[in-house]
Amino acid sequence: MQQVSSERFCGRTFNGDEVDQIKEIVSTCNGISRTELANTVCELFNWKRPTGRLKTVECRQFLEHLAAKGVLDLPDRKAGRPKGVKITVKRTGKGQAPGIITGNANDFCPLKLRKVTTKAQRNLWYEYVDRYHYLGYQLPFGAQLRYFIESGNGENLILGCLQFSSPAWKMAARDRWIGWSDEQRQRNLQKVVNNSRFLILPWVKVKNLASSVLALAIRSVCKDWQSCYGYRPVVMETLVDKSRFAGTCYKAANFIYVGTTTGRGRMDRDHASHGQSPKYIYVYPLSSRFRQELSGL
Repeated sequence: MQQVSSERFCGRTFNGDEVDQIKEIVSTCNGISRTELANTVCELFNWKRPTGRLKTVECRQFLEHLAAKGVLDLPDRKAGRPKGVKITVKRTGKGQAPGIITGNANDFCPLKLRKVTTKAQRNLWYEYVDRYHYLGYQLPFGAQLRYFIESGNGENLILGCLQFSSPAWKMAARDRWIGWSDEQRQRNLQKVVNNSRFLILPWVKVKNLASSVLALAIRSVCKDWQSCYGYRPVVMETLVDKSRFAGTCYKAANFIYVGTTTGRGRMDRDHASHGQSPKYIYVYPLSSRFRQELSGL
């Protein structure tokens, strides 16, 4: 097994002794799943969110990172799929297109973002995104919130879907714009939230809807994220495929264009993934003091 002096992951540094403790836990706790191992490590090192909940998702990703480096051996995966992998979603009649919906965003006000919380809501959200978003549905990395975009004019029509999740690990243009160091980025990256899915359903032909939804999301996500995860994000980011879209709705919602990606994967720390389409990077400050908060000053 490879020996390491320290490892840093998602803002937490584990020294050599702690890594050795993790290796001992993995080697002695036979028969338990990767998630159970992650919970055990979180409890041992008190690795928690501000809400007090264990950082199980991040810890499991850390264990898999150590395994990939040859530091430890993990048990085989049980049922489920790795994060970031496209999966097959069941198609039902509920996800089929109804009649065309037309008008202006004002006709459907007050627009609402309904947080997806129940199994039935999740299944319908998955189906809509898998059917009608060009990327389909993929298991996201880390923390996440999903919403239905609904009309508030008494009909409660579902007009689209939104997802916010953990940000890209490293993007040169974004990081230059923020002005943080690598150490500051690793410590405070969780204060950036990524708009990783934005879908207006294809039968919805409503003018100014997309920018109106983004304005609503800017007002809603901060408090919802704090309620779920115990802290408020201070920057929202999104990636727009430049081969497909111009980012018009983000510009209309006053997002700031800061540059393009290199065409590598969003979590590609080892420069191993190439050939993906470059993306426009748009950001929106959610706090007037975002630079101070992200630099820890």
